[in-house]
Amino acid sequence: MPTEDCFSLIVKDLNYGYGDKNILHNINLEFTKGKFYTILGPNGSGKTTLLKNISRAIPLDDKKVYIDNNDINSLSSKELAQNLASVPQNTNIDFEFTALDIVMMGRAPYLKRFQNEQERDFKIVEDSMKMTNTWDLKDKNINELSGGERQRVIIARALAQDTDILLLDEPISNLDIQHQIEILDTVKFLSKNITVIAILHDLNLAAEYSDSLILLKDGTIKACGSVEDVFTERNLQEVYNMDMCLIKNPVTGKPHVLPVSKSIAKQHKAANS
Repeated sequence: MPTEDCFSLIVKDLNYGYGDKNILHNINLEFTKGKFYTILGPNGSGKTTLLKNISRAIPLDDKKVYIDNNDINSLSSKELAQNLASVPQNTNIDFEFTALDIVMMGRAPYLKRFQNEQERDFKIVEDSMKMTNTWDLKDKNINELSGGERQRVIIARALAQDTDILLLDEPISNLDIQHQIEILDTVKFLSKNITVIAILHDLNLAAEYSDSLILLKDGTIKACGSVEDVFTERNLQEVYNMDMCLIKNPVTGKPHVLPVSKSIAKQHKAANS
């Protein structure tokens, strides 16, 4: 059994709500370095709230989230940014920056006040933009880019932070299938040396890329573990409130989810009864 020292990120007994509404209930999770984790669940299940709690975007009581056994509330903003990078759902930017300017902001946690970027910073930024296929956009105004291009630039900024923990809230939602696969391939490659925690809505892409899944419903963890353990018809039907059929991807052997409409499921059951 691994000790706490093996975990780069730990969530303990986390409960959270807005006003009188409880969103998260008794969340306990342990994340190890070198793995790709995906949080799944229907809208309103608490996925984004959980990620915001982990990133301290939402203030928390002491001793709920730990990075390398340190309570995140004990870390300064700069220290937290050197340990954890986050890509939010909303990537709107109100100022007239170039794509290169945006990605260079990822180096800010490593610079002293009034210090200029060094050669190493420019190299990391260039590498991050090339990994996300955005280097050719470097001189363009961020607000003149398409939604998908802007999303890839924001991901490049997170990569430029060069952290051991990367949080991604629906990172591929605005991307076409080609760029979805490019981004997930890049993140999967990076996850060999860091901890990646992503929210995805595409169950089949989650199955292909994840080492471990966290299935949420109504702010509660319904299942957590390997893709094969979490992706059962019973789990998915209970969480998503619809019939699901599971087959194997003929190329990768991973579980592949086929949602079935209630009317079709009813007809199928009647025909086979």
